[in-house]
Order: sequence, then structure tokens, then C-alpha cells
Amino acid sequence: MMAAQPEDAPRLADFGYEQVPWSDKKARVRGVFDSVASRYDLMNDVMSGGLHRLWKRFTLAKTGLRPGQQALDVAAGSGDIAVGLARRVGRSGRVAVTDINAAMLEEGRARLLNAGLAGNIDYVLADAEALPFKDASFHCVTIGFGLRNVTDKDRALGSLYRVIKPGGRLLVLEFSHAQLGPLAPLYELYSLQVLPRFGEWLAGDAESYRYLAESIRRHPDQETLKAMMERAGFERCEYFNLTAGIVALHVGFKL
Repeated sequence: MMAAQPEDAPRLADFGYEQVPWSDKKARVRGVFDSVASRYDLMNDVMSGGLHRLWKRFTLAKTGLRPGQQALDVAAGSGDIAVGLARRVGRSGRVAVTDINAAMLEEGRARLLNAGLAGNIDYVLADAEALPFKDASFHCVTIGFGLRNVTDKDRALGSLYRVIKPGGRLLVLEFSHAQLGPLAPLYELYSLQVLPRFGEWLAGDAESYRYLAESIRRHPDQETLKAMMERAGFERCEYFNLTAGIVALHVGFKL
């Protein structure tokens, strides 16, 4: 039988396969994305074989957004989902783009400006666990490939729920638990052995990409994340497995 953890033991968080002090994880994650920001889009293509573009297109098709509405992209990274949101709400709408990492937020700003999108975009350096927006501000909130990097996922889901308007929805696009059958060992080999080598070759940083691969294994599976969303208050929750569950899109509504 495993010994009980002492009551005064420090709280720990997963950082890939490593256990780190709960209070240290955000800084560790920030360091990863400081390192990979300039090569983030390139490495997304390498990690997914370009499929991330199709996954994000599917996500945008599920937003239900109309011209004039308000949308929020959390952990926006290089801004490709935010571009799609801005095009859906049009000039009469508004999009807030947030990330906890300043370097990634600047990457997103550059992408949106290059796409000719300005004037109705707000850029906010913000933590998903404590979003600095008023209650019921947005018709749709997206978080793409960001939730697994959050320290307190339950708190983040509560924060996301708070800022959504009644009738609005949350879309969580994230690597998930793949259902690959006999191909599973090949996927494990690619993720944990090949991907860090690509990281070293293309970005000069094997360790950050090793963390990104390991963090997928620590992320809740599809049913667990659905239950977490329901516990946060979301209703009519469902998920769509994409590419045999390598990625899943979870959708939940605030009714």
C-alpha cells in the first residue's frame, strides 16, 4: 500500500513526466514557449504533418459565430484560430486574443496584422485561470492546444465558463488519447523519440519538444475532460475525435 502523503507536503504538478512544485509550472511552461515561439508554426506542421490546419478548420466550423458577435481565443499562440474567429465576426464584431506568454502573443499579433485584421482585435497578456474580462462577455471561447499546459485545469474551465454569455459555447481543441490499435507503438515512438530530435534540428531545443510530447500523455482523456467541463457548468457537452483521437474537439454550452 502506498504511504499517505504528509499533509504539509508541497503540492505538485505534472510538467510532462516530471513532477514540479505547483507554483513553478507556469514559469516552466512560459520558458518552453519563449524558446519555441519563433518556430512554433513550423513545428506544428512537423508535429502533425500539416493536419493541425484541418483540425483548426473543423473547430472554426463549430463556433456558430455570426457577424457582429464577440469571440475570445485563449492561449492563442501564433493566432491562426484567432484569424478565423475575426473573419467570422467581421468588422462589426470583436475578438480578444490572450496568451500567458508575451512572445507567443506577439507572434499572434503579427499574424493577424499580416492577415489585414486590425481595429477590432484586443491583445491581452492573461492567464487562462484568471481571465481579466467581465462576466458573460463572449459568444464563443476557443482554446487550441493550450489547456494541457494549464496548471489548474478545473480553475481554468471555471474562468472560461464565467466569461461566456448565456447561450454561448466553449471549444477545446487538444491532443488527446489516440485509438490507433496496432499503430499505437509507432505513434509513441514518433512522439517521444523522433519529435524531440526534430525539435533539436529545427529549433535547437529538444527538451521543449520532449515536454510537449509528454504533456499529451498527462492530459485527461476524452471522457475525463468532458466530465470536467460538465463539472464547471457546461451543458450539452460532446467531443469529436479527429484523426483517430490523436486530437479531440470538445464542445460545451453555457445555457
